[in-house]
Amino acid sequence: MTTFVSGASGFLGSHVARLLCERGEKVRLLLRPTSQTKLIEGLAAERVEGDLRDSSSLDRALSGVRTVYHVAADYRLWARDPREIYESNVQGTRNLLDAAGRAKVEKFVYTSTVGTIAVPRNGVLPDESVESSLGEMIGDYKRSKWLAEQEARKAAASGLPVIIVNPTTPVGPGDAKPTPTGRIILDFLNGKMPAYVDTGLNFVPVEDAAAGHLLAADRGRIGERYILGGENLTLKQALQILSSVSGRPAPRVRVPHVLAMAAGYGDAALSSLLGREPRIPLEGVRMARHSMFVKTDRARAELGFSPGPVAAAFERAVRWYESSGYVRMARSTGMAAARAA
Repeated sequence: MTTFVSGASGFLGSHVARLLCERGEKVRLLLRPTSQTKLIEGLAAERVEGDLRDSSSLDRALSGVRTVYHVAADYRLWARDPREIYESNVQGTRNLLDAAGRAKVEKFVYTSTVGTIAVPRNGVLPDESVESSLGEMIGDYKRSKWLAEQEARKAAASGLPVIIVNPTTPVGPGDAKPTPTGRIILDFLNGKMPAYVDTGLNFVPVEDAAAGHLLAADRGRIGERYILGGENLTLKQALQILSSVSGRPAPRVRVPHVLAMAAGYGDAALSSLLGREPRIPLEGVRMARHSMFVKTDRARAELGFSPGPVAAAFERAVRWYESSGYVRMARSTGMAAARAA
């Protein structure tokens, strides 16, 4: 039987696909004609052309499939047309769930996000028991993922064998696009981050987040959610780790949220005039108003999830960006020298 992966050309999905191939499974990857496949070059996997928005292509892609890993997502904090995000994340998920039902798959692992869980709760760290609302979601990406997760939960309640994983913030090699988190790392490495805001995230090595998907398929309970997380770190702590592994100084100036919002609005206005993507997405600034710290006990206890150190994952990310030409040569040379010293 075949194992199906959506989103295999992306950051997290490529790691999931690679692990499945290394485990010896017969893997089928859904790719659009425009997909960049550099991250999956050399994988012994079948490639099929299709689109989450095209139900007929999904029926063909799921023929003979036993297990589905739906990792694909439109992960942007800004889009010229936000409807594109909902079409991919909500309607695309609904289409794939429906196709999986018709194909009678035995397991469906849906990749949600910790953003549907990590909402402010007085006095406690959020975990999988938190029931958030659409109104608590900030921005189109989080709203679309909340809606898509509801589709997955409804499908599970209706009898489809769906297990939901909620990765936190993956870091490591292969964030080619990059994601908003990868953009932070790149801005730091290229000297474009003179200051920071007071916020926090839970970070997890991307390789371990991928392994958590396989653990969920093997050991997870139908209809349950599992946070795949590592370490709760403030942004200041994360930047200090980046400094230690790269040789670049960490920014020392902390910008109040009110000033960050003002800068975001100013950048949005300028970007609108210039017809370009904002460099300071307002959604990102709004999200930073509270730390997205979480508890990860359930995945550790039920799945045996045991992520490695985040500092090592940051170092792997830095080295991948350097070797892949994302970092200015002068900076890269300096960083390599700093590490050698």
